[in-house]
Amino acid sequence: MNIDDLREAVETLAARREPPRDQALPVIDALLAALESGRVRAAAPRDGRWEVNSWVKQGILLAFRAGQNVSRPVPPVFCFRDRDTLPTWGPSKCGRDVRIVPGGTTVRRGAFLGQGVVVMPPAYVNVGAYVGEGSMVDSHALVGSCAQIGRGVHLSAAAQVGGVLEPIGALPVIVEDDVFVGGGVGIYEGTRVGAGAVLAPGVTLTRAVPLYDVVRETVYRAEGESPLAVPERAVVVPGSRPAAGSFAEARGLHVQAPVIVKYRD
Repeated sequence: MNIDDLREAVETLAARREPPRDQALPVIDALLAALESGRVRAAAPRDGRWEVNSWVKQGILLAFRAGQNVSRPVPPVFCFRDRDTLPTWGPSKCGRDVRIVPGGTTVRRGAFLGQGVVVMPPAYVNVGAYVGEGSMVDSHALVGSCAQIGRGVHLSAAAQVGGVLEPIGALPVIVEDDVFVGGGVGIYEGTRVGAGAVLAPGVTLTRAVPLYDVVRETVYRAEGESPLAVPERAVVVPGSRPAAGSFAEARGLHVQAPVIVKYRD
């Protein structure tokens, strides 16, 4: 099925209140296969901007709607239950040039791992996620649904890259090429991290938290439909700023504030 036909089929089925399961299953399978091969993506760069492919998200949600809960036993002691339309990667994927090191990692159907990607245990890569070639997903890291990770990215231990599956038109979290994400970093709510940036351990980036740039003396915020955007090659560290109001001032209270302290050469 070519991409145009796949898109039309997804949109037609997604528009139905109760899509027939027998019609939905082959379309879902084709979409997940296209995501795994990298032929389609939940979001993609175009002319210097990132655009959401809403129909891809519709197709992923269709997989949840049309799926049935099934038991997935893992002898001798584990048993999982999930939609039968969204299994994890199985042995058929092991021929690819990626390393999924033993020890509890799960890569869900419909995720893309580029050539040379290494996933250390335990980690989780969710449906619709894209991890570019040569990237590292370290222990206890999460790559959320539809998150877009570029080439040569290092996601350190316990890094949390949130996914954005709904609303359909919302931009997912995007981490561009050659970014270093330190241990315990959290990136959420469609935040975009520019190429070559460094996020020091413990940084948290969300729509609600401004990013302070002491080098360029400016403040970056998410506004309207535009996400918080970390400039390319920025080095971001955890910081704080005084909390507003006399109560907070009297008690010396501060709130978390990520700070750009320099730019990489």
